[in-house]
Amino acid sequence: MRATFAVILFTIVLLTFDSSALQAQQNEAASYSGLTKRLAKGWNTWNVNSMLSHVLLPQGFAVNLTLKSNAYLQQTLPGVNRPDFVRSFQKGKDRRYSYLDPINRPEQIIPGMRSDDGSYTSLQINWNGTESRVETATVGDDLVVLVTPTRTRSKTFLVIEAGFLWNRPGEVVKRGALLQATSGRRTFRVGTAAPVVVDNTVPTVSRYLSVPMTEPIGVYTGATRTLGEITKLVRAAEGRQAERAAKFGKLGEAFKAMQGVLAWNTIYDPENERVLTPVSRLWAALDGGWVLFDWDTYFAAYMASLFNKDIAYANAIAITKEITKAGFIPNRASTYGRRSEGTSQPPVGSFVVKEIYRRYRETWFVKIVYDDLVRWNRWWPQHRDNMGFLSFGSDSADGHPGSWQGAAYESGLDNTPMYDKVPFNKKTSMLELADVGLMSFYILDCESLAQLARVMGKPSDEAEFIGRANKYRSKLATLWNEPAGMYLNRRTDLNASSARTSPTNFYPLFIGLPEVAKAERMINEHLENPSEYGGEYVIPSAPRNDPAFTTGEYWRGRIWGPMNFLVYLGLRQYAVPKARTNLAEKSLRLFLQSWKEDGSVYENYSAKTGRGDDVQWSDSYYHWGALLGFMSFVEAGFVPPPEPPLPL
Repeated sequence: MRATFAVILFTIVLLTFDSSALQAQQNEAASYSGLTKRLAKGWNTWNVNSMLSHVLLPQGFAVNLTLKSNAYLQQTLPGVNRPDFVRSFQKGKDRRYSYLDPINRPEQIIPGMRSDDGSYTSLQINWNGTESRVETATVGDDLVVLVTPTRTRSKTFLVIEAGFLWNRPGEVVKRGALLQATSGRRTFRVGTAAPVVVDNTVPTVSRYLSVPMTEPIGVYTGATRTLGEITKLVRAAEGRQAERAAKFGKLGEAFKAMQGVLAWNTIYDPENERVLTPVSRLWAALDGGWVLFDWDTYFAAYMASLFNKDIAYANAIAITKEITKAGFIPNRASTYGRRSEGTSQPPVGSFVVKEIYRRYRETWFVKIVYDDLVRWNRWWPQHRDNMGFLSFGSDSADGHPGSWQGAAYESGLDNTPMYDKVPFNKKTSMLELADVGLMSFYILDCESLAQLARVMGKPSDEAEFIGRANKYRSKLATLWNEPAGMYLNRRTDLNASSARTSPTNFYPLFIGLPEVAKAERMINEHLENPSEYGGEYVIPSAPRNDPAFTTGEYWRGRIWGPMNFLVYLGLRQYAVPKARTNLAEKSLRLFLQSWKEDGSVYENYSAKTGRGDDVQWSDSYYHWGALLGFMSFVEAGFVPPPEPPLPL
């Protein structure tokens, strides 16, 4: 009888536990589902293929603004735009047809201030001798557009297309000077407060309206509106967005630039029915609709947390949920289930999740990513431990063997001179280099996960992460090189320090590893030394006295936002306000220089001239360039400074 009672009691407890666990999973799913529904609605530039395609979700109803000219143009992109008709508007050069030598696009786009929710957008288009400012605003479920030509040619026309994207149900008919669309019980009207001309030569299968680009043009959906009414609505939306930026005081212009590059690059992924923020629209279009890079996306989530919690959550969750079967967040993931199955990237995910949680204190967000971040944390020592240190590597995957280049991609520093002539060990699948940067990242990951484990009420996990953090702290400490006054990578095949450095050698600062005297040596002798990492434009990704710096090619000396930002976080751990302020101010000036000039936010910048447009390999609208400005928001207190240990 006692045995029977024990079995019944155990069964009740088990069922109760299962029910509680199931309820917790359902609550998390409901939270994520609610997040997706909140984001994927309303008018916004959801269509990755054009910055002038405004789409209403969830219906997928699109109003595409295109340009047509009766004058023949020579410059075009095959298969994308005809010489006399442009329907795909993007900022930057296109790699679609010449990956190693990007092609200049026929249109030039200068993004302006815009909101992240699509309630106001603005940009300037230069094409075929016509220059126009295009602004949009939303009024409930309606969209209004104001196109203001500033320089015109009589043979240029604004063509307004309407249709349904992504095979969403619906049909469009043209009734005189109106386009009328229906989807289920919904009806949409698209009209213009300008004379419509008859033009049956537009190369499109969509229904459209054609308007000469000689005077300001107003476009509306829903209720009929005059040009004056449209102008008033647009000016009001612009004013609201300007007020939002003004709240950041001296950083108002930096806010416009950072919010803009994140918002313009935020798109809808119809394959997975989610909203996310690829590094740039062009990269995403190249990959068939969307692409996420590992640490790039986590940094996008961190920056978005300043002004849009949902976009921050969506991106951190999206990249974390791309975790591979092997247990790591991949270097990249894109359409059709493609992932980098053999390489990961620097583990910044737990740190970013922790910082976003500190701002908003919503536990469901931590719960939905926690287990995957734990798997990733455990993967590193299992697959990248090299004689007690950590090294970047590349595993065999998809029929391809691991390689030196794969390991370099895993570091995120594709062609850094730090790895020149460092052997790739095919047996261990790792570079023969104990990596200061990776070990610093991993310790930060462990300590961040320990704090998240506390949030989750998992003391055994917390102890596990603290134990591993301490283990690798001890090993990292042995990489200090007293004559050099720096932590140096160590060749594991030679048991000797490597003299080739990069800003990653400063990363022990952000975990507070070096005592004050060592930190000051690193800053004074190296970081602010004009022959190495100091100077007017900082921080070069290779020291100025490294032979590789003369090429200035990609990670061989150019300035990268994430490196500056991570070194800035390191300086925050020490009482070095002058060095910290100096880095933040120089980075902000660099960031705003190109933004004020032509609305660009570059992937990387010259450490010699501060320009981003001097090389082919610097995307002109790449969101992590905004990290150069983001540190000033931390410095000014708009973002809580990550200064561990922090109570959670």
